[in-house]
Order: sequence, then C-alpha cells, then structure tokens
Amino acid sequence: MMDLLTLMIAGVLTPSDTDLWVSYPGAGDDAPHVVLIAGDEEYRSEEALPQLGKILSVHHGVRCTVLFPIDPQSGEIVPTCLDNIPGLEALETADLMVIATRFRDLPDEQMQHIDAYLKAGKPVLGLRTATHGFRNAKDGPWAHYANGYNGPRSEWKGGFGRLVLGEKWVAHHGAHGSQSSRGILAPDQAKHPALRGLSDGDVWGPSDVYRVRMPMLEGTEVVMLGQVLDRAGPGEDGDPLMGMRPDDRVAEGARNDPLMPLAWFRSYELPGGKPGKAFTSTLGASTDLVAPGSRRMLINAALHLLGREVPKGGAEVALVGTYEPSRFAFGRYRAGLRPADYALESR
Repeated sequence: MMDLLTLMIAGVLTPSDTDLWVSYPGAGDDAPHVVLIAGDEEYRSEEALPQLGKILSVHHGVRCTVLFPIDPQSGEIVPTCLDNIPGLEALETADLMVIATRFRDLPDEQMQHIDAYLKAGKPVLGLRTATHGFRNAKDGPWAHYANGYNGPRSEWKGGFGRLVLGEKWVAHHGAHGSQSSRGILAPDQAKHPALRGLSDGDVWGPSDVYRVRMPMLEGTEVVMLGQVLDRAGPGEDGDPLMGMRPDDRVAEGARNDPLMPLAWFRSYELPGGKPGKAFTSTLGASTDLVAPGSRRMLINAALHLLGREVPKGGAEVALVGTYEPSRFAFGRYRAGLRPADYALESR
C-alpha cells in the first residue's frame, strides 16, 4: 500500500489534492501514524482535532494526518458538507484512527477505507458524536453503519457506534448548553494507563454528559464517569464556555444517580474482520480541550492504543500554537478556512 507521499510522486495525487488535509511530522521514519477525522456540525471537531494532532506530533513524535469535511467546489472546510471527507486513503498506513464525525453519509470510495481499516482490527479513538458518526442511506451499501441501524445484518444492530464504540446516540443526560461534565475516575480504575496524571475533577468540559444504556455491552471497560454540574448563572455573551466553569456545583437528583460513563475502552470485531480495541469518550467539543486534564485523558488513551508507554505522571499536553476554540453551536463555524490554516505555526 502506498502512502500519500508515494501517491504524489506517482502522480496519483496532485499538490492541490493534498491541500485538502493537513499533516504534522513524526520523529523519525518509524513514527506511528495517526489519522484524525473531523466532521460534525456542532462541536467544532475541525478545531479540536488539529490541536490534538499537534500535541501528538510536537510532544510525542507521532506523525498525524487531519482530515476535514471539505466543500468540493471551494476547497474550504464546511462542517455541514455531510458527504465528503477527502484523504481517507491515509488510513491505509494508519496505526490509529481518531474519529469525531456526526451523521455523515460518505460515498462508497471513502467508506471503503474506513471499513478496511476496521476489518483489519486496528485501534479506534472515538469522540463525542462519533457514537452517531454516520447516517448512511438506507438503500445504500453502507446502510449498516448508520446510527440506530436495525436492518437484516443483525451483527450491526445499532450501527457503527454500537458495534465499534459500544454505544449509539441515546440522549443528552445533562442539560445541553447549561450543564457541564466533570470527570470522576471509575471505581478500581485509578491505575489505568489512560488515567495517569489524573484525579477526580481534572477532566472537565462544557459539553454535557451523554446518556448510555446500562449495563454496557460485554467487552466494555469504563474508566471515567461524568458528573453533571449546574451553571452558576446565565450564559455570558461572547464566552465560548457559555458561563460554565469547572468549579460549578454538582447537580442534585437523577442527573447524577447514577453517574453516566464518560470514557471507556471496548473490544470490537467487525463481521469477517479481526478483533480490535476502541476508546470512546462522549467528551470532545473543542472547548473541552481547554482543560489540561481533558487533553491528558485523550492523549494518554491515544498513546495506550498505539502501544506506547504512558508516562507515570501522564502525557505532556501543553497546547501547541494558538488555540482559541469556538463556542459549540450549529451554524457557527469559522467560515472560509482551509486545512492549511491549521498548519503548525513556527516555533
């Protein structure tokens, strides 16, 4: 299988093609390769995933390719473009796929790369809306990937989210836009590599806790629970965190009884494929990465899935370059940007 540089040299891809994604270098020729796939309309994955890729590249020597939903006419990043994420052939050389899509209906030639990667049993890190990452046409060849699939392929009941990540879209558990999530280490999991350097409350984000069905599927290991917090006052104009803060008070009542899983590992296996490992967190908005603990959990998990030793005190997760995440909302993405706008800044 040829990597992207080889394809360019062979004339299969042109320089203009490679403008449709952004790459960050690894340390050495044997650096692992992580492909990060953005594609949601609300939580600004097109901002979050480049920052995660930069952290992996700069602090951990990992080669990263970040893919985006691209308008085919303008070449710009357009999160509401549901049917085009160019560059998925990068998965042919990937050691880890990070996915943060929502209700995508990608064409056959793009879905084939995702399907082949998963059938190879390679590791997956799913963020937030990846639990409902696809809404493929019911009469198309990839209908079984769709959220809530209930067709003749019984093994795929629930779709990609349920089979690979362990849960599909169920509901918001916290009040969307006014209740944030505080991470609480799951019982007996404090020594898990993904939680190194973390204590209760270090993981936080203004995105609310998602509801999942309990008990979770066999083969699922919950490592982090999500405690719902009440915003102290009204949302503040111009505040990307919408007035929510990590020290907000704990919500009373059923919101936290029981606590919902916020992050978990799962063993998955596609029909006809090899067994693989997935990590899922329903955290994942770009604003969630403001908290160093949230970044640390995700980078710890990525290193663990790559077979890397996670440092005792947790991974280095200092922000790389300028990072000013947008408030999550539909229709409020930064228009006119291209992948090159997320290139590594001079250091």
